Amino acid sequence: MFALQPHSNVPLVQQIVTHFTGLIEQGKLRLGAKLPSIRQFAKTHSVSVFTVADAYDRLVAQGHLVSRANTGFFVRRMASVDTSTASNGVRRWAPFDAMWCLREVFENRDLALKPGCGWIPEGWLFKEGLQRGMRALAADGGDFGGYGDPQGYKPLRQVIREFMSEQGISVSLEQILLTQGSSQALDLVVRSLIKPGDAVLVDDPGYANQLFSLRFLGARLLGVPRTPDGYDLGALERLVAEHHPKIFVTQPRLHSPTGSVASLAQMHRVLNLIERNDMLLVENDIYADLDPVARQSFANLDQLHRVIHIRSFSKALSPNLRVGYLLGSADLVEDFAQLKMMSGLTSSEISERITHHVLMDGRWRKHLKSLQGRLAEAHSRTAERLLDMGFNLFAQPGAGLFLWAHHPDLPDSDVISAEAAEYGIMMGPGHLYSTSLETTNWMRFNPAYCDDERIFSFLAETLVRHGAKPSDLPD
Repeated sequence: MFALQPHSNVPLVQQIVTHFTGLIEQGKLRLGAKLPSIRQFAKTHSVSVFTVADAYDRLVAQGHLVSRANTGFFVRRMASVDTSTASNGVRRWAPFDAMWCLREVFENRDLALKPGCGWIPEGWLFKEGLQRGMRALAADGGDFGGYGDPQGYKPLRQVIREFMSEQGISVSLEQILLTQGSSQALDLVVRSLIKPGDAVLVDDPGYANQLFSLRFLGARLLGVPRTPDGYDLGALERLVAEHHPKIFVTQPRLHSPTGSVASLAQMHRVLNLIERNDMLLVENDIYADLDPVARQSFANLDQLHRVIHIRSFSKALSPNLRVGYLLGSADLVEDFAQLKMMSGLTSSEISERITHHVLMDGRWRKHLKSLQGRLAEAHSRTAERLLDMGFNLFAQPGAGLFLWAHHPDLPDSDVISAEAAEYGIMMGPGHLYSTSLETTNWMRFNPAYCDDERIFSFLAETLVRHGAKPSDLPD
C-alpha cells in the first residue's frame, strides 16, 4: 500500500512521481492502464488537488502518462520520445498536459486571493468605457449577419496603423491581422512556421501559455536565460550556433514572469544575430499598454523585416474582450490570415467594434495613464514587503503585472503553492514558466493582487514552518 510521507524531505509531488514511475518501469502498471483521477487520489491520500495535478502533469511531460480529455490519465509506452525518429522519418514527441494545471488550478476562480494570477483586478478595468462602447454598438446597428473581414474590422486596423505610426512603425492595413486575443496570434504564427522537431528559441523562464503551445506542437524548446536587463547573449549565441533555430519567440518588455525589460543595446545585438543567421523573431509585446515609458520595440528597430509583432487589448481593457493583433510582412500576414480562416473563420467583429469604440473614447488614454500609476504604486508596496521578508527580487521594473521572487529559506515553489491553495491563495509556482519543467523556489507575484495582509501573513507563517527564525522576520 503506497503511503505518502508528509514529513519527508522529499516533496509530496516527487513522491507521487517516483511511485508511479517505479510501477510503470517494473511493469506493474501496463500500457493503457488508467490511473486514479486527480480528485480521487487527492481524497484517498489526503493531499491537495494541486499536488496531484502537478505530479500527473510531470508524469505526462516525462512520457510516462498520456492525458485524454474528459477521460483521465493512462499509462503510455515509454520511449525516447523527445529525440527519436520513427522509421518513416517523422519525429515522435511527447504531448505536454500542463494546461490542466493552468486551467483547473492556476486560474481557479474559487481561490479568494490571487497574488499569482496574470490579469488586472476587475475594479481597475475601463468598465465605463466598455459600457459606453457596447451602447454605441447597439445604437450603430449595422450588419450582424455576416462573418466580417478575414483580416478583422477595418476601422480598428486603421486605428492600429495610426498608433503604430506614432511609435515609428510604418505598417499598411495588409500587414495587420486582428485575432481572438494574443493567444490566437501566437498560435497562428507557430503553427504556420514550426513543425514537430523544429528548434525554437524561447525565454527561460518564459511566458507559460507560449511554452505550452510550442510543446504541444512538438517544438524543441531552447531556453535563452533571462537577465534583469534582457538576455544572456553568450548563451543565445551558443544556442544559435549549435542548433540553427528558425525562430526566436520572446517578450522583451515587462516580461512574464520576471517583469524584466531588455535594454536597447541588447535588442540591437539580438537583431544583428537574427539577421546574420537568417532567422525570424516573434515579439510578444502584450504588456505594452501597461508601460508608462515610451520604449523602442523590436518591430520599431526592424520595421517588420524579420520581426512579427504581437499585441493585445485584453490586458488593459478586459480579459473577456478577446481582441489582439499581429503585424508582419504582407506575405506572412496573408498566410496567417488563411490559417485563421481554416481553423476558426473570422475573429469576432462585434468584439472588434466594441474595442474600436473604446479606443475612440477620449477617456481611454487617461485611463491607461491612471492604470499605469496604480501599477507603479502596487509594485513599490509589494517589492518593499517582499524585500523586508528576505525575498530576493529578479528585477524591479516598477511597471507591468509581475515581480519574480524567491526566498532562500523556502523550498520548491510547488510545495508553497499547494500549501497556499489550502488557505484560498493562488500562487504562481515557478515550474510553470520553465522550459525544462524543473522545480524551483522562484515564484511569480502580481502586485495588483498583493494588497491583502493575509498574503503576507501566510508567507510569514510559511517561512517559520520551513525553518526561518521568527527573529529574522519583520515585525
